[in-house]
This record gives sequence, C-alpha cells and structure tokens, in this order.
Amino acid sequence: MSPTERDPLLPKVGIISTKLSSSPTANNDVSRATLIRILAVVWMVSLLGAMNVTTAATLQQPIGDDFKQSHKASYVGTSYLLSACCFTPLYGRLSDIFGRKGAMLLALVLFTTGTFLCAIATSMEVLIGARVIAGMGGGGILTVSSVVVSDLVPLRSRGLFQGFAVILFGAGAGLGGLLGGWIHVNFGWRTAFGFQVPLLILAAIFVSIHLNITLPQVSLTIEQKLAKIDWLGSLTLVLAVSSLVVGFGLKATEDLQWSDPFVWMPLIFSGVSFASFWFVEAKVSPEPVLPMRLLLSRTPLCVALTNLFGSIVGFSIIYNVPLYFMAVRPQSASRAGLHLLPISLALPVGALFSGWMMRRTGRYSWVVTASTTISLFASISVAMWKEDTTSELKFWLTIAPNGLGFAAVQTSTFIAITACVPREDMATAIGVVYLSRAIGQVLGVSLSGTLFQTILTKQLRARMPGPDASIIVDAVRRNAGLVGSLGSAQRQAAVDSFAFALRTIFICQAAVSFITILCALPIEERPLSDSCEEHEGYEDRLKETA
Repeated sequence: MSPTERDPLLPKVGIISTKLSSSPTANNDVSRATLIRILAVVWMVSLLGAMNVTTAATLQQPIGDDFKQSHKASYVGTSYLLSACCFTPLYGRLSDIFGRKGAMLLALVLFTTGTFLCAIATSMEVLIGARVIAGMGGGGILTVSSVVVSDLVPLRSRGLFQGFAVILFGAGAGLGGLLGGWIHVNFGWRTAFGFQVPLLILAAIFVSIHLNITLPQVSLTIEQKLAKIDWLGSLTLVLAVSSLVVGFGLKATEDLQWSDPFVWMPLIFSGVSFASFWFVEAKVSPEPVLPMRLLLSRTPLCVALTNLFGSIVGFSIIYNVPLYFMAVRPQSASRAGLHLLPISLALPVGALFSGWMMRRTGRYSWVVTASTTISLFASISVAMWKEDTTSELKFWLTIAPNGLGFAAVQTSTFIAITACVPREDMATAIGVVYLSRAIGQVLGVSLSGTLFQTILTKQLRARMPGPDASIIVDAVRRNAGLVGSLGSAQRQAAVDSFAFALRTIFICQAAVSFITILCALPIEERPLSDSCEEHEGYEDRLKETA
C-alpha cells in the first residue's frame, strides 16, 4: 500500500518516505536548536532584503538628481519590483526541485550581484538594469523563507512565527531608510549599496552551512526537473506586467499623450499577454505557476486579491512618503527617510500581535477584517495631511498605523491560505501569495509614479510664474532637488504642485484600501491545527467553495 499523510514519519530530518512529494518531515523531527538555527539564517537574509528595498526607496530621488534624470527616479523601485514579481512564482517550484538551500543560494547570488552593480553604476540605465538583477534574487528571498517556516512550524503556531519574521523584516526596513539616508548624506548613495555586499556574502555562507532541509528523493534528472518549471506561463506573465509598467511609465516620464503608439501599444500588448497567461495556466501548462484550481477556490482567490491591493497601498506609501517630506516640507534624504521608521516599528507589532491572537483563538478571519479596516483608516489619515498645519507629531502618529495594518493583513492572509491547501501544494500556494504581493508592489510604485508625474506636470504648468516657466517645469520634473534653489514665488508654486499631486496619490491609496476590505470579507474560516499533518479533504473543499 502506498504511504499516506497518516503514515508515521521517521525520526530524523532527511530520512523521509519515498512518496513523491515536496514536503519535508514534520517539525517534531527537528530539535529546538536546529529550528532556531535554520530560522535565524533565513530571517537574517530577509532582514538584508528589507534593508535593500527601503534604502532604494529613500534614495531614488537623490539618485535621479545625481544622474539629472529625476523624472525616471521611480524606475529605481519599479525595475526591482517588476523583476521580483516575474521571478517570485518560480521560487516556490525551484525550492521543490533543487531544495530550499539551492533556491535560497540562487536568490542570494543574484541579489548580491545586482546590489554590487548598483554601487558601481555609471548611468541611470545601468543602475536600473542592476536593480532588475537584484530583483531576480529578491523575489526568492521572502518566498523561500516562508516555505521554510511552513516546512518546520505547525499551522496554528505559524502566524506567531511569521510575526517574529516580520519583526526582523521591519527592523531591516527601518534600518534601510534611516541608514541609507545617513550614508548618502555622509558618503554618497553608492556606498549605501556597496556596504550591503559583504553582509550578503556572509549571509550566503551561513545559508550554505546551516539551511539543511532534505526533501524526498525522486529519480529525476536535472533536465526533467527543469522541465517541470512553467516557462511559458512565466514568460507570458513577464510580458504582461512589464508591458503594463512600460506603457504607464512612458506616459509619465516622457510626458507622452495617451494616443502616442509608445503608450497604447504596450498597454494593448499587456492585455493580450495577460489573456495568454490565463490560457496557458488554465489549458496548457501541466504544472502551472499559478494553478487555476487554487484561484477558482474562494479563499485562495480572495487571499490573492487582498494581498494584491494591500501591496499596492503599502508600497505606494513607502515610495511616496519620503518624496512628500523631501519636496513639500523640504528635508534632507536622511530626515525624509526617517519618516519610514514609524511604519518599520509598527510592522513587527502588527505581525506579532495578529500571530499571537490567531494562536490564542485558533481563528483568523476576524483578524483579516480588522487589519484591513486599520489600513483603510490609516490611508484616510495620510490623505488628510496639510503641508502648512499638520504637526510633526501628527505625521508620525498617522504614518504608524499603515505598518500595523499592512503587517497584520499579510500575516493573517498567509495563515488563511496555508490553512486551505494540502502540504504538497504548500510551496506553490506560498508562491501564489508572494506573486500577488509582487504584482501589487510593482503596480503600487508604477501606477502611483505615473499618476504623480501626470498631475505634477499639469500643476506645474498651471502654477509656475515667469517667462522661463516651461524650462523650470521641465527641470523640476527631472530634478526635484532644484525646488529649494528657485525664487520664492517659483518655489512656492513648485511646493504647492508637489503637495497637490501627492495628496491625490494618498486619496487614491484610501480608495484602494477600501477595495482591499471588500476582497477580504469572503475569506473562509478553517480550523488551525497544532500538527503539521493538516489539510485532509482539501479536494472536496475546493469543490464546495469554487
């Protein structure tokens, strides 16, 4: 008789049944010391990844100013997030094929290489290409880390452990914005990227030594393993998302009209590619990167949409809040980056508290609803900022709940989807969650950047006085650092224009937060087990909830 999920596991990690499955042994077979050592390694890598993201978010405007291409500054974030979006879904499958260590080392090699190239970039185009390479690795760091947690931790405790992970992620995010801004002011933005390289190399050494989770052995060659990857689905996804970003990006950065072929052709191609992606995943690919049987189930679909829209809001805030304080309340990059600190401090609180509540109550749906509601009220508070009357204390108090809600949403929805899939689908399901987050991150940065540049250009042209207004408008769009050097009347016109454009962005964030609540409401409640051997009867539940 073939083994089943009810069969007892052998007592050591790495001695596993011969059943074809990507699931390692249960966490009970791992000693506490081994568990702590493995989780410490993957969380250290996640911390460094978070530092890198917020460093780039804080420094994108100074980088644009340095290369005299401030209007392309949003590409510093978009290029990374787009690349991460495209490669994130592959790492769930790669971690099954090549193991958790192999997938994490691949991610670190790409991430470290891209970060090093950022430090030595000679032009904006080279730096954007370097961020693409970094994103190819960054897309795998969080995915593989979460897969490892799911390998080793029972479902009911998983939210609490995700909370610990977010504590370190929040610490990294806070350090990235603060330390990146300080290093830029004192040593230059290149050093802010360069100092990360030896830390990443050290992390790779620790991963190679300590991340030892053995998967079941299957008699497949490397070619057969690679053939299991959904290359066609991944390609159509890359084309769909990148074309969307390119179309909106050219509209904003080059100030093109919607009727320009360089705008509408990429957008149409994006729509065709999205349709092709859906067809490939549903009809062609034997092992799709985005399985339709998951998305046609109510809870996985709602979790994916909740993470998509929640990430749009979260990353729009991360990339636009520093810009607000640099352009509207003229501050240095280091001081502007400091305003991301409340979000970073709130992230671990939200994640840890939501994880603790789910462990205590064994329920998660109410946590999802409460956290999305917090995010909505936080977005509304930011949209109500007034550049002349809002106090510094109020800025800090209204920024913090964004991190609180964002972390709680991601933690609780992660538990929701892992409660609804069998162990053999766990890595793929986690890949789906991170794919939806990655797409949301890309859209949050690119769409907010496009809308911001469109509104800013219109406002500058309407407000800017003087005979040289058109020249000044173009210069300010390309280099926001010039605002402080303008005459008083022109400077005020520029500040008012930036304030109006960013306020519009913040209002849109509040609207998307409301959509997030609507997506979260249908998420089903499932019991949270204290065992790693959960999810029996999953196929029947899919039929019930489709």
